[in-house]
Amino acid sequence: MKNFIKKGIYAMFMLFTIVVMAQDQYKASTASSVVNWKGFKPTGEHYGKVKVSDGHFNVSKGMIVGGEFNIDMNSIIVEDLPQDDKYNVKLVKHLKSDDFFGAATYPMANFKVTSAEKKGDQTLIKGDLKIKEKTHSISFLADVSVSDKNLSLKTENFMIDRSKWDIKYKSQSFFNDLGDKFISDDIELSVVVEANK
Repeated sequence: MKNFIKKGIYAMFMLFTIVVMAQDQYKASTASSVVNWKGFKPTGEHYGKVKVSDGHFNVSKGMIVGGEFNIDMNSIIVEDLPQDDKYNVKLVKHLKSDDFFGAATYPMANFKVTSAEKKGDQTLIKGDLKIKEKTHSISFLADVSVSDKNLSLKTENFMIDRSKWDIKYKSQSFFNDLGDKFISDDIELSVVVEANK
């Protein structure tokens, strides 16, 4: 009986090893991998970028099967205002503050792939997004191209609800007396990742 159990464990270990070895890893190019963001309020919107600081995709038979990425919240920029505009500087500082992403305390957000499946010509990717040490599942559609040496991913625009990650500033989910001074809980995101073996 003991030999049977040992053989079973060994067979499972070998199968796991074969599966892992069959996967290729593509590391993200930090120079060309970004998260685009857009926020909304009754009087307008702001948009910009945040850099992917490091990460990778695991690929098997041309399909994404896993991966994990860190997003540098201190790299957030605003693009709808001139870079030398004093309000741009003020807004970036505010976004990094505890009112929003608390970048001094929580410098990295993280996304971990939990599954990926083909949906027509696109790929539906599901995963866990951690911001300010709070984790929630999200999903999005992406155009994915894989070659022997390169992987390119570009998502459609998708929404997340910032209130789930405890980003409270002028949120109607936390304050009911804001009138038209609120900021929408919805943040529009899109992701571009270029990765290489």
